Amino acid sequence: MPTDLTISYLELPAKNLDAVEKFYNSAFGWVFTSYGPDYRSFHAGTMAGGFYKSSFSSSSASGAALIVLYAKDLEGTEQTVVKSGGSIVKEIFPFPGGRRFHFADPNGNELAVWSDK
Repeated sequence: MPTDLTISYLELPAKNLDAVEKFYNSAFGWVFTSYGPDYRSFHAGTMAGGFYKSSFSSSSASGAALIVLYAKDLEGTEQTVVKSGGSIVKEIFPFPGGRRFHFADPNGNELAVWSDK
């Protein structure tokens, strides 16, 4: 059951839904459900969301919100992101509370991964 007044779902654009599903499944184990040629939903542990067919991408440089994932093994996760077809936008750097890196998925959406380890 959703919790009142909390973020319960997020959506991102994707030019190629097959590529985005393959990437996030390989890199993070997200599970996808297809809803036709223009939409794929995903379940990522406690978070759910979807990708809609679009020629746009989401990046902090264009003013989009930055979605930040957590990982116990930051370096290992960075390697998995690259092996799965993502590209590193910002190498691992420290920030108050831990360290993080930013990556772009195969459709150019920018996300980040942080760790307090």
